[in-house]
Amino acid sequence: MDDAELIDLALAEARRALEHDDDPVGAVVVDADGTVIASRHNERELSGDPTAHAEVLVLRDAAAARGGWRLDDCTIAVTLEPCVMCAGALQQARIGRVVFGAMDMKAGALGSLYNVGDDPRFPHSYDVTMRVQEAECVALLSEFFAARR
Repeated sequence: MDDAELIDLALAEARRALEHDDDPVGAVVVDADGTVIASRHNERELSGDPTAHAEVLVLRDAAAARGGWRLDDCTIAVTLEPCVMCAGALQQARIGRVVFGAMDMKAGALGSLYNVGDDPRFPHSYDVTMRVQEAECVALLSEFFAARR
């Protein structure tokens, strides 16, 4: 499965967040064989939990599916650049690779404001591929926020 296909899966998951008025951000985790082991979307509004970002939820599910917290041979694809909290969670999960769609110039931590994935002060680094299916990811978020204004 290539990066564009991974982001397409994350976009499908992101659209599910619209059902409960959450920001449409979706994430999927695949193992080294490209098999999807978890997919989630933002659920902050649904759950009332400020940490219920798609990335945190999908990491929890992926770790449960694998029976362990180390996801070093896995790739996560997410529609929006992870924030500091999520980039830290990816660090703690020892994720192998991150692919994301839209840059987040207000809170992004993998290239926009910070680069947590490649900070030598941390004991683990991970590869990051940015701006995959960016136009589609930006459009989904823009439509959502335009409708709320």
